[in-house]
Amino acid sequence: MNSIPSTGGGPELAVRPIGVVHSGFSDSAGTPIQPRVAHGAEGTVEIFEQYHEALQDLEGFDRIWLVCWFHRAAAPRLLVTPYMDKTQRGLFSTRAPSRPNPIGISPVRLLGIEGNTLRVADIDILDGTPLLDIKPYSPFFDCFDGSRSGWIDETDRQRVNADDRFEAP
Repeated sequence: MNSIPSTGGGPELAVRPIGVVHSGFSDSAGTPIQPRVAHGAEGTVEIFEQYHEALQDLEGFDRIWLVCWFHRAAAPRLLVTPYMDKTQRGLFSTRAPSRPNPIGISPVRLLGIEGNTLRVADIDILDGTPLLDIKPYSPFFDCFDGSRSGWIDETDRQRVNADDRFEAP
């Protein structure tokens, strides 16, 4: 079975965007698959006015986590073939965007803040993607040296750009 059953396991949750991501990537195909391989690609993050005050003290961080809603992702699937692999894998062992809740995380580089706009680099997010949250990246909390990476440890890591395999038709 390759699709998600329609019955859920609990109440539905409501989330509201706090902003929108702007990038030079209008299509999945050709978009970097992770910030580490985005090679300085720049974009902006527009924060809605009512959240402006929450940006205080963020400028002291080199990187921030953008938590986004993959609004253009295809329907969720339990098994996917990741960009860096030719083998079908369990969805939760991948970062594929076709998820039951299409939430993505991206540790982009923060270049500056101008009013309600964040200038960012190493962006791997499609233009117009709804932003759900921002969290500071901290090597103290977010880096675990020597951690195993499952099947990813066995890939040749040559594929760095997406195609359209996870985009809704």
